[in-house]
Amino acid sequence: MIPLSHYLILAAILFSIAVAGIFLNRKNVVLLLVCIELMLLAVNTNFIAFSHYLDDMAGQVFVFFVLTVAAAEAAIGLAILITVFRNRRSINVDDLDELKG
Repeated sequence: MIPLSHYLILAAILFSIAVAGIFLNRKNVVLLLVCIELMLLAVNTNFIAFSHYLDDMAGQVFVFFVLTVAAAEAAIGLAILITVFRNRRSINVDDLDELKG
């Protein structure tokens, strides 16, 4: 059986990669969305690991809701991205610095 610490280390590595991806690349919106999804995956890994370790289903049920919110976030984020690309012909984050009403 794999110990709990291995799952926690994996989740910490995933979360660290996602944070590094957000801080190192602030130009591409798609990469920012992928890094946010990677953060949610790391959190879900922790929920599943603790749920299995404690023999409690609450963590697994919470993961179901997190995945639902993540899917909605991805759909809305990609819809906004497509709209911005149609208007500006670019998905560069630096080009999105001005708002028009």
